[in-house]
Amino acid sequence: MIVGHVNPSQTLEENGIFGTSKVFYNLKDHDLITEAIKRDEGVLGNGGAFLVSTGKYTGRSPKDKFVVNENSVQSTIWWENNAPMEISAFNKLKSDMLGHMAQKEYFVQDLYAGSDPEHKLNVRMITELAWHSLFIRTMLRRPKLDELNIFEPEFTVINCPSFNSDPSKHGCRSDVVIAISFEQKTILIAGTEYAGENKKSIFSILNYLLPEKNIMPMHCSANHAIGDTSDTAVFFGLSGTGKTTLSADPNRVLLGDDEHGWSDDTTFNFEGGCYAKTINLSAEAEPEIHATTAKFGTVIENMIYDNYTKELDFHDDSLTANMRCAYPLEYISNASKSAIGGQPNNIIMLTCDAFGVLPPIARLSPEQAMYHFLSGFTSKVAGTERGVTEPQPTFSTCFGAPFMPRRPEVYGALLRDKIAKNKSKCWLVNTGWTGGAYGQGTRMPIKATRALLTAALNGSLNDSTYRKDDNFGFDVPTHLEGVDSNLLNPRNTWEDKSAYDIAAAKLISMFVDNFSQYENFVGPLSLIHISEPTRL
Repeated sequence: MIVGHVNPSQTLEENGIFGTSKVFYNLKDHDLITEAIKRDEGVLGNGGAFLVSTGKYTGRSPKDKFVVNENSVQSTIWWENNAPMEISAFNKLKSDMLGHMAQKEYFVQDLYAGSDPEHKLNVRMITELAWHSLFIRTMLRRPKLDELNIFEPEFTVINCPSFNSDPSKHGCRSDVVIAISFEQKTILIAGTEYAGENKKSIFSILNYLLPEKNIMPMHCSANHAIGDTSDTAVFFGLSGTGKTTLSADPNRVLLGDDEHGWSDDTTFNFEGGCYAKTINLSAEAEPEIHATTAKFGTVIENMIYDNYTKELDFHDDSLTANMRCAYPLEYISNASKSAIGGQPNNIIMLTCDAFGVLPPIARLSPEQAMYHFLSGFTSKVAGTERGVTEPQPTFSTCFGAPFMPRRPEVYGALLRDKIAKNKSKCWLVNTGWTGGAYGQGTRMPIKATRALLTAALNGSLNDSTYRKDDNFGFDVPTHLEGVDSNLLNPRNTWEDKSAYDIAAAKLISMFVDNFSQYENFVGPLSLIHISEPTRL
């Protein structure tokens, strides 16, 4: 039985996926919430938000992600970063999943990934949970009704949390699996209710496909000046570094908070929604994001709330520190309707430095930008991945290694060429610790970060005086009105200066050790114009 709206030639049965008692196609938000409540998947919150718990898994499972080892991709996949799955194991996994799903009811959403019509990808999402269908309908871009009549999926994602994979039969690691087949154009997700796996699996596909079109896929947020799409800025960074918070600037137009492409003509959002962390979210500091938590259709994930009033507790992380809300872009008043901007004038690389060594902002040469992009230094924030309970210093190349199917040098070369062509200004921004490492220092004041970013984007920071950083050789401003000058020289914020020097030396050594893995692929540093820190 078919419920909803679908291209008649593109039903699940027509494509031989499986026959079920009922399939719900392209239901809208209110119907999905109704179905989710009927199935006891969550509860209705204030303003019509939908409150859910993802159960056992409250973050991504990167070690359970696999790429099928198929002939067409063998030579182009970064296998050191992407666990291989044999074709026979994938086929067995798919057969067993579909058999498990055969008599169940499922929800289908036909959606676009990519706001630029020249570069969008048609994605069909098949989900066991109604609220997963609501989530992905929020996070991707929705075709118009007449477009659904002719919609043909290019990739299909099948998500069945109630099916547990078996390592002995399915070539995986645990009862959770995320498996991508580029030849079958299919992604299988099983054993986890964490909704972030849905959006990141699609991001991984785009990260493989788009470089062939000379499009740079970016794990970044983006905005542009009001009335001027040519003044576009992108903010690279892993979860917890401030992409969502810092790009939601009331004085600029928001393109999106997490995933974008940089083509020869545009910067465009892959998504149609935002997926914001809500731990310690404040109505005073981030009023618009906070307001989305009481709006219709916003998905509230893993937050503690009062059973009677449904008031959310933004400080209780007893379920997870990775509590989140997923909401449509239009819930932010200054969001772009087209989600398309121009070529980036400014590139900001966000890092959360748990060592407390890096300054709040530094100006990078193109060579230094390449070094820090390939290095991807940050700290994994508590809860984002399973097993991470406090910030852990790490190097995630291209600020998104878990989602990179190709080798880092592919993305590095794309970025290098686009920076050179567009003459983009590059900045490194530390939203992590100052005055000491995690556990001793404090988080960088967000007011200072915003002030420095505003000055960088409007050009006023160009007039500042700069010092050459003793450790990394980049330029650091020495003064900005309204910002404590001690913050600009992090060594001054440490009570024990010798302890700072020890921490800096340790971090430099980590950079050197990490970057050595790329030298055989990118050639000698002098040939690709990547400058090592001055003390290396």
